[in-house]
Amino acid sequence: MAGVTSLLPALEGGFGDRPDAVTVAGRSISWERLRASAAAVAARIAGAPAVAVDATASLETVVAVVGGLLAGVPVVPVPADGGPIEREHIRRDSGALPLDPADLAGRGDGSVPEPPGDRTALILYTSGTTGPPKGALIPRCAIAADLDALADAWQWTPDDTLVHGLPLFHVHGLVLGVLGALRIGCRLVHTGRPTPAGYAAGAGSLYFGVPTVWSRVCRVPAAARALRPARLLVSGSAALPAPVFHQLAGLSGHRPVERYGMTETLITISTRASGQRRPGHVGSPLAGVAARVLDQRGEPVPPDGQAVGDLQVRGPVLFTGYLHQPRATATSFTPDGWFRTGDAATVDATGAHRIVGRSATDLINTGGYRVGAGEVEDALLTHPGVREAAVIGVPHDELGQAIEAYVVADGASPATLIEFVARRLSVHKRPRRVHVVAELPRNAMGKLQKQLLGTDPAGPAGRPGGG
Repeated sequence: MAGVTSLLPALEGGFGDRPDAVTVAGRSISWERLRASAAAVAARIAGAPAVAVDATASLETVVAVVGGLLAGVPVVPVPADGGPIEREHIRRDSGALPLDPADLAGRGDGSVPEPPGDRTALILYTSGTTGPPKGALIPRCAIAADLDALADAWQWTPDDTLVHGLPLFHVHGLVLGVLGALRIGCRLVHTGRPTPAGYAAGAGSLYFGVPTVWSRVCRVPAAARALRPARLLVSGSAALPAPVFHQLAGLSGHRPVERYGMTETLITISTRASGQRRPGHVGSPLAGVAARVLDQRGEPVPPDGQAVGDLQVRGPVLFTGYLHQPRATATSFTPDGWFRTGDAATVDATGAHRIVGRSATDLINTGGYRVGAGEVEDALLTHPGVREAAVIGVPHDELGQAIEAYVVADGASPATLIEFVARRLSVHKRPRRVHVVAELPRNAMGKLQKQLLGTDPAGPAGRPGGG
């Protein structure tokens, strides 16, 4: 991709054309037709400060987003399934003009000049786990740098067919899953919804999914086996439980690639297609990206794969700031220019990173020990009766924090699970209480919403255990 000045060269004829270049929910469009329809949108919105797009899983969404990019107008994808309060906050905070659904029959002048690389392409709103969602300003150059680095890491080429069914208002589904195909020049098949049947019928070489998607695929063994002809399966947006990793590998024949990123940073760390793929490990920094893991004193943790510290990153893939929030922008960076991810991680001698979780919710200080919630969750998930697990720290008079677990389980009592963990990990890492619940709270990308746990001592439909 060196020397390419266009953000989306597939729309410039860089890879020829094909009638089914982009397919969403069974409807297809060529690159040439996409370019013409998007150019008509660009002409309508030229000069607007920003436009808000209702990001449904549709060709209209793809055309609208591309139209904004062609015009150099920041695009604000609004979650299609977001609640009215969230959607209104995004529209009000961004000041974006609502964009009517794109007309696929529209045709505009294709000779739109390429906007400068430092111009904001997207305003992506964070998940809002620590307050109202903030608008992260993503420049065009960051998108280009990230997609080129991922193409290198995943051996992603125009010969691929990318299949996924992820929402088109986040980094994973929109930036990687749509703009990635238009930059790399590969065919895109969006399944509309991320169902096992849709993935099985996708006939792709490259698949993107989140852990909940891969878990559902594994529950339909025929669908998982249908992925055997693929080249690469990628999992992200949340930690992939080790049991799902192994189930997917056994059924599909592919050990999935895991990667790490945030709204503010796009993707910064990934396992390579040609590298070793280990469950729970997200690999090493992408080309041009640097990462460091620091302890409580601000010193690098030993590269032993065990010591936990705060992960910080820097490089050309980062956002330029939060919209209207200079103070939040300033505090998110260290004085020497590293972005504070807020995630806790380990790194081993090979440079491979493992994300323990959010420092605020997944790094538990108990009895003088720092325990990663992810390690305890992985131990719980090895129990045959446990389908999902979430571990948090709760205030404790003697320990500082006590470890508590919420699990979706069949035929496993809280006391049994506490003992099960104690036999596999250090005793101080066992949960003091286990709550068996009907389901865990998750957002649209399948990420656990741990801040919603612990408000009811017994949890929703919970049965607390002793210990």
